[in-house]
Amino acid sequence: MKLVPPQSFTYRGGARAALLLHGYTGNTLHVRKLGRFLNDRGYTCHGPLYKGHGSTPEELLHTKPSEWWKSAVDGYEYLEQEGYEEIAVVGVSLGGVFSLRLGTLFPAKAIVSMCAPIREKDNEDILRRVLEYARWFKSIEGKEEPQIEQELTQLAEEPLHSLDQLRKLIASTASQVKRISAPTMIMQGELDEELYLESARIIYEDLTMPLKELKWYDQSGHILTMDKQHDLVFEDVYRFLEDLEWDAASSSGE
Repeated sequence: MKLVPPQSFTYRGGARAALLLHGYTGNTLHVRKLGRFLNDRGYTCHGPLYKGHGSTPEELLHTKPSEWWKSAVDGYEYLEQEGYEEIAVVGVSLGGVFSLRLGTLFPAKAIVSMCAPIREKDNEDILRRVLEYARWFKSIEGKEEPQIEQELTQLAEEPLHSLDQLRKLIASTASQVKRISAPTMIMQGELDEELYLESARIIYEDLTMPLKELKWYDQSGHILTMDKQHDLVFEDVYRFLEDLEWDAASSSGE
């Protein structure tokens, strides 16, 4: 079965811009509906696909966290180069980590971080995510179970340098959260794993600016933008952005 790989997207709207960042082993499909939702309400939305993502698990493992991070930075700089002066950054999972990291380095208008694993993850947990993705991908390709198991075994035996680097990147970001000065909303599904629940509390407590929120979703797990309460999540993101004092013209055209 031939798979159509996901791509980066840009939905052009008004002068207010939002950079939308997906998670590790994910792709832009995880933030595309949110992009459409915000674009329908006047926002320009750009969602970059990280290098190595949206393709085979082998390609994913052969790229580095520094390359994924560069994809996120390139996305922000793309919006700047297109003339957008006020850019909100919204991310899911690893995208949430990247959104926080961007908030320490760029003059982002606002940060929205969903289910970010800011508490350090171990390599076993990260590898489990990779193998889950690999199993899904290979089944979609139409491979038989014995072949899938053989290929998963081979994947698990490869050197995992990228996973070490990812763990360090997350830990480095955690140490810098206090530097964020932009208004920030932390969003977390209550059905997610404990590591993410604890991470949400830690991030919120570490934020020092007065304009911060922590929102919980009692019927949702890890990918809030795709889960049962995604409509509420979209509305909350929009409400948070609309409550800001933008210099740009109103997104609703008023």
